[in-house]
Amino acid sequence: MRQNVLGCEVDNLDMEETLRRIEDFVASGLPHQHVVINADKVVKAHRDEALRDVINRCDLINADGMPVVWAARLLGQPLKGRVTGVDLFFRLIERAAERGWRIYFLGAREEVITQLVSTMRALHPRLIIAGQRNGYWKPHEEADVAQAIRDSHADLLFVAISSPKKESFLATYQTMMRVPFAMGVGGTFDVATGRVRRAPRWMQNSGFEWFYRFLQEPRRMFRRYFIEDMFFFWLLAKALLSRGRQRATA
Repeated sequence: MRQNVLGCEVDNLDMEETLRRIEDFVASGLPHQHVVINADKVVKAHRDEALRDVINRCDLINADGMPVVWAARLLGQPLKGRVTGVDLFFRLIERAAERGWRIYFLGAREEVITQLVSTMRALHPRLIIAGQRNGYWKPHEEADVAQAIRDSHADLLFVAISSPKKESFLATYQTMMRVPFAMGVGGTFDVATGRVRRAPRWMQNSGFEWFYRFLQEPRRMFRRYFIEDMFFFWLLAKALLSRGRQRATA
């Protein structure tokens, strides 16, 4: 069931339900777009109506960040939990190797994606990598990038470029590329290659994974976590106040 959390739609699915939905997408052969929602994405969507529309039209939307899970619970529409992009990525890689799904990696710097391909092949020798490309291209090259992905006949497309460029690219070209499942993966390529360490499990489960990320790159992440994402909690407070007024009126 899909529900709205602070203006963004979210599918109330756990990991296994999400994987089954993706299996259906691949089996259909039709293009589908996926997105994960966290505090940063909610803030960007609130300020960018076009981005919000792209997100809400996606075929599969998971709650990645614990603040989104908390917000849904406080607003009276609890989610089954979060399905993080990085966890979903690794589960899909395993499934692709088992079932012969073709993978395309798009994004990040050239040295990162080259290392990613090498790492994934070492871990999963049966994995079929249909293609790869770094995330740097000029506007006039964008259609050629999409055509290369179409020509690869990939089943799964993992995209590691920044928002909203990522969502815009997929919304524009997903139908043409004909990839059954396209997923934005944020910094997952850096995690998969060991360039960025993931937080300990207890920090992930308690909702403090963001703080571990901040400690790794404080100068880069300070503005996002302590300035921009604070707007998320203002949106939540506003929504809770509105909900309280509606209850009082009723």
